[in-house]
Amino acid sequence: MLERPVSAFTAVSHLIGKLLSQTIAVRTGINSIVNIIPYLSTRVTLRSNWNMFHCGMEVPMDRAVAIVELLSRHASGLPLMTIADDLAIPRSATHRLLGDLRDEGYVRQDYEGGAYRLTAKIVALGFTYLSAAGATSRVQPVLDRLAEETGELVTLAVIDAGRLIRLAKAQGARRGLLYNPDEGAEVYLAATSNGHAWLSCLDDEEVLQLVAKQGFKREGYGPNAPRSLKELLDFVERARAAGCAKIFETYEAGTAAVAVPIFRADGAVPIGTVSVAGPCIRMTESMMDRITPALVDAAREIGQKGAGLPIFDRAEH
Repeated sequence: MLERPVSAFTAVSHLIGKLLSQTIAVRTGINSIVNIIPYLSTRVTLRSNWNMFHCGMEVPMDRAVAIVELLSRHASGLPLMTIADDLAIPRSATHRLLGDLRDEGYVRQDYEGGAYRLTAKIVALGFTYLSAAGATSRVQPVLDRLAEETGELVTLAVIDAGRLIRLAKAQGARRGLLYNPDEGAEVYLAATSNGHAWLSCLDDEEVLQLVAKQGFKREGYGPNAPRSLKELLDFVERARAAGCAKIFETYEAGTAAVAVPIFRADGAVPIGTVSVAGPCIRMTESMMDRITPALVDAAREIGQKGAGLPIFDRAEH
């Protein structure tokens, strides 16, 4: 017996239930969360998909999530044609999906024919979940304090299903050059301090498997980014030896960062990483050496305070 059509509200609510435990709270200031970006393509069903199924058409069930993910990377919005073309979805189906999401308040269109963009409803749902999960009360203050102490950008990432996902940020810079890159949800392992910090906890075979799965890119990053797997393994080995990962103009020209892994309080299993990043003019190697003890302390505190939090559940297994 066929079920009745599923509304966008029901579908996105289902998505939030499974997805927001894997949500990114992006903080651009010490006391403000400004964006929530879902990153995992959980399969959900929208009314538009039901209509296409009823007409005998085969429909991927993750299209609504793909649209939300795409729009999350374009704060100014995208036109329907761009969304359809980028996701390889027929424009008629894209129009129906966007209509459902718009009707339920998850996207908006300022005028007929204009760009579609996400609304604050996603932000509110994510913030509510993170608060209920204890992340904002137990983990975020640690990041805030480290950002205040270092005067630079602090980023927390968690390990989930073989990927490293940015979860939260705190900006400590108050004047001068402000480093706050427009990063995606998933950490690029080969050229970031957070990526190197996690890889340093693994053996070389695991490192190569993870990098191959993600894709090894030789262009589009800083001048010192590894251009071969051998260069990458050299970075990882240095991070193992030092107990922290330092990069200089590797992820982006003119920037530098240092990161350390976060371990479970009851063992040596890594559950995430935390980094401090800023302009090279401030983030010199001697500066990194001065802030690393505070970074290590913050990682240890997060490992202890984060025990049992849903944001780390999957990372622990």
